[in-house]
This record gives sequence, C-alpha cells and structure tokens, in this order.
Amino acid sequence: MEETISLKEIFGVLKKHFLKITALVFGFALVAALISYFVLTPTYQSSSQFIVNQKLQDPSELSTNNIQTNVQMINTYNIIIKSPAILDDVVEQLNLPYSSATLSENIQVSSADNSQVVTVTATDENPATAVDIANVTVSTFETKIPDIMNVDNVSILTEAQLSPNLTPVAPNPILNIAIAIVLGAMFGVGIAFLLEYLDNTVTTEEDVEKKLGLPVLGVISLVSEEDIRGNQFNFESSRKQRSGYDGAQKKSI
Repeated sequence: MEETISLKEIFGVLKKHFLKITALVFGFALVAALISYFVLTPTYQSSSQFIVNQKLQDPSELSTNNIQTNVQMINTYNIIIKSPAILDDVVEQLNLPYSSATLSENIQVSSADNSQVVTVTATDENPATAVDIANVTVSTFETKIPDIMNVDNVSILTEAQLSPNLTPVAPNPILNIAIAIVLGAMFGVGIAFLLEYLDNTVTTEEDVEKKLGLPVLGVISLVSEEDIRGNQFNFESSRKQRSGYDGAQKKSI
C-alpha cells in the first residue's frame, strides 16, 4: 500500500528537527566564511584593450567589407593571443613563476558582438602583476601579429592601470556564504526526513494503528513526579478540610 505524507506531517518533521536544521545552516555559513576570508587567496583583474582596424592609405577605401573582415579575424586573434607564440614572450619578459599554459588559464579574451574592440583581462594574486600581464600581452601581440599573419591592423586602445582602491574579484564571501546557507538548509532538511524515515519507534496512537493495524482501546497517560506531588498535596489538603468539617459537626452535636 502506497503511503502518503501530508503538509501537517511535513511541518511536524521540520518543527521536530528545527534545531538540527538551524545548527547545520549556521555551521555551513561559518565554514564558508572562514574559508573565504582566511583560506582562499584573493585574486585581482586588470584589462587592456586593442582595436582591430586595417591601416589604409586612403580613408575612402574604408568600407563595410573591410570592417566585416576585421570582425571575423577577431576570432582568430583570440586564439593567437592565448597561444605559446605570444605568452612565452610574456612569461619571459615578466619573469613569471609559471608556464605559458598556466598563464593562458589566467587570461580572458572577449569582444562584443560585431565590435572591433578586443578586451584582454588578466587575473593574478598580485594586482600590479595583473596590470603588467594585460599590458605586456597586448603589446607583444601587436608587435608579433604582423609576422604571424602578415597583417597590420592591430592598435592598442587603452592600457591597464593600477587603481589605488582595488577590490579582489575572488573569492566573493557574501556569495559563498549565501550558497552555504542554501546548501546547509537543504542538507538539514534532508537529514531531518532521513532520521524520521529511519525512526521506527512507536510513540503515538497513530503509530500503533499504522504498524499493527489494530484499533487503540485505551491510553495510559504519562504521570510525572510533579503531577504526583501536586495530586498528593491536593489530596492531603482536601482530607484535612474534610476532617475539620467532621470535627465541627461533632462539636455542634
């Protein structure tokens, strides 16, 4: 027979294990905060831009076809920029402590749709190094692209600069903590329902009817020591009152 669970039972489970769920949420958030602020190393980004535009002798030669050709070449340029042909020189010039393959993972090349402007973004733990990587990469590409593709249509548009008030792009503590809270809540709710599913003890009359399939004929109430003491006090008080009442009657007679 297929069992169903009602909303009342769901809220009952959540209420029963509320402290466990809350503890897990705070625990996940605390771990995320500690990792974000004290374990992960902050990284910084810096960007440099260049424009792809064929240098023409006569401005009247500029046409839509030339612009479209330059835009199509950007996809090729994006691959060349992150190739060892460019990055090996960057590593050598900046004396970086890692290879061009590692440097390629720390560089992003992007351009807007149908735009001749290409943005090269470098990421590094040192903000000054990020600025140098972005600028040297673009300048090296501008110098070597005429020999690689026999074209001369790259010009530096803007250079990366070191800002006085830099903020790291990663890690993002607020985002990490928010994700940890959501994961903690999901994990806590899952644990709560798992514990409830594994709990096979009989605690209520409904459990008896479900597990044994028999009706409940009677219930023995749970009596605590305080109830016993309170009932005993009430019993003694009422007995003294009755004794006093009987004595008064005898005196009157």
